[in-house]
Amino acid sequence: MLLLSYTARFNSQYGNTSLTALTSFFKLNGALAKIIKGYQPRAAQLEMAEAIEKAINSQQHLIAEAGTGTGKTFAYLVPAILSGKKVIISTGTKNLQDQLFNKDLPLIRRALNQPFVATLLKGRANYLCTYRLENSLTSHIGFSQFDAKALAKISAWAKRTVTGDIAEMATVADTEPVWFHATSTLDNCLGSDCDDYDTCFLVQARKKAKEADILVVNHHVLCADWSLRDGGFGELLPTSDVVIIDEAHQLADTASNFLGVTVGAKQFSELAEDALVEFFKDATDIPDLCTAAETLEHEVKDLRLAFGVEQKRGEWHEIENNPKIMAALTAVQNQLVRLTEQLKIASVKTKGLEACHKRSDELIGQLELMLKPADNKWIRWYETHKRTFSLNRTPLNIASEFQSFMQQHSATWIFTSATLSVANRFEHFSDNLGLSNAASDSWESPFDFAKQALFYHPKNLPQPNDVDCIPRLVEFAIPVLQASRGRAFFLFTSHRALKQAAELLEGKLDYPLLVQGTVSKNRLLEQFETAGNAVLLGTSSFWEGVDVRGEALSCVIIDKLPFASPFDPVLKARLDAMTQQGKNAFMDYQVPTAVIALRQGIGRLIRDVEDKGVLMICDPRLLKKAYGQIFLDSVPPMRRTRDIADVQAFFQQENE
Repeated sequence: MLLLSYTARFNSQYGNTSLTALTSFFKLNGALAKIIKGYQPRAAQLEMAEAIEKAINSQQHLIAEAGTGTGKTFAYLVPAILSGKKVIISTGTKNLQDQLFNKDLPLIRRALNQPFVATLLKGRANYLCTYRLENSLTSHIGFSQFDAKALAKISAWAKRTVTGDIAEMATVADTEPVWFHATSTLDNCLGSDCDDYDTCFLVQARKKAKEADILVVNHHVLCADWSLRDGGFGELLPTSDVVIIDEAHQLADTASNFLGVTVGAKQFSELAEDALVEFFKDATDIPDLCTAAETLEHEVKDLRLAFGVEQKRGEWHEIENNPKIMAALTAVQNQLVRLTEQLKIASVKTKGLEACHKRSDELIGQLELMLKPADNKWIRWYETHKRTFSLNRTPLNIASEFQSFMQQHSATWIFTSATLSVANRFEHFSDNLGLSNAASDSWESPFDFAKQALFYHPKNLPQPNDVDCIPRLVEFAIPVLQASRGRAFFLFTSHRALKQAAELLEGKLDYPLLVQGTVSKNRLLEQFETAGNAVLLGTSSFWEGVDVRGEALSCVIIDKLPFASPFDPVLKARLDAMTQQGKNAFMDYQVPTAVIALRQGIGRLIRDVEDKGVLMICDPRLLKKAYGQIFLDSVPPMRRTRDIADVQAFFQQENE
């Protein structure tokens, strides 16, 4: 799928329609300029808005790539609102979702002379569950001093919150594990049987969502609705006229995860814990229930130990060929059956116990499905974390299912991101989602990269698989970090490389060294911007979705081309399937995926018209391998150098 001009193609099909409302909104003295100080019209933004308006009017699916600085959010929001149709907008993360709803939409509301109702809908776990909170406050299980204080704060907040959105809580971070005791999951929700159903925050949020003109969700919520996995969902998409997917490059992975099945320590342990809460509350006359729940918790911990201390992702045959793991897994399965039997006896007592029984019965079915040999449409694999593990069954390909889903509804789909194409083509993105009938267009960033940025690729770089690769890369990076006076992101493709580089850089720089994992991501970014001269070392979570403008970020160093590990069980299965189909898995899948990831990383550098900075990529394969040209063609049109003196001169000019 080439980068064809959507506007030209539309005009030849439908005629050159007048778009005065959009032109008026985005012009120099238009509605947007009146509320944004220093607003400057961008031709690409208007062109993108026009293309989206035409796509909506003609019910033509559209892939719209917009370079950094295009202003794509307003470019899709304005025509969507002006259309008067029911629109779902899905973002990649909850943070972007909050920004769009709390910042961008209110601004457009002020500028547009058109009323509309907008609503934010997050996943179930983001809303306070008053039933589970009350259960926790009266539980006999007991909590740590920290969790007990946190629950007391949550209880006080519960009396005054209007939305129940846990992101409102400033004193208890939404990442704290204690929220499990005050929120629900699909498994433990009582639904309409709950005594608090009529005042349930999630039910109220969903009701508003169905009534809204503009509904803002994230990809997880969207995929929940699509797959009908989450009770009460499956209601939003069929009633929508337009679906806009922002950060669309993330959608295939999210959908793939959601359409699969995952069971593991988290589900087993949470079931056991909830069963114990219900036991102490209403079933103390069934002591075998308590024993069964406690024993399941012990068996789950033993299974985690059987996997070994290493944290990794592995293929299913590693489980099947390990007698110790298989024995521990069988023990968990048997104990789950025993707990289910006891819950069945107790289920007649209360709705809470009935829900636990239903949940344990479903877990047995999921575990049995996991243990059955998968056909060639599914991949079985496992993942271990510090204290937990998960067993996963993932679809090999979602293209046909996604295409079938789109055909079932009449909505117009708009897919947008800064990184959807590879070497000016959209096949990789469209093939992953089965988008055979979508038009496409692309708008380049308005930034002047030739003036604002310098691309530095040193000579004599080590090969990525050299044993001394990271020490040598650090040697290459230090002069650049000294020239930039800190103010840098040093991005890595693995945690192991990051940790090694952090140890090597300790004490070598006169600037603050911030390392991912030492504090939360948001706190790390706050420290970085406040310091103004820090060097931040990060992995994948800092490659995208991070927006640092101004002098605080003037250098981005990338350790190597971001190829996913070929030993990853899901990727390996997909590559094997492509090879069996006669395709070149490396060129058709691994390279395009890595190109998009690299473009995301590069996109951290220049975020505004005033930004200036140096990009350094430390992988010799850019010039040594034939496929390197595909990556080079995906780098913005910066000046290029292989001489550190040019980097030093660049930053020297910045000071003058």
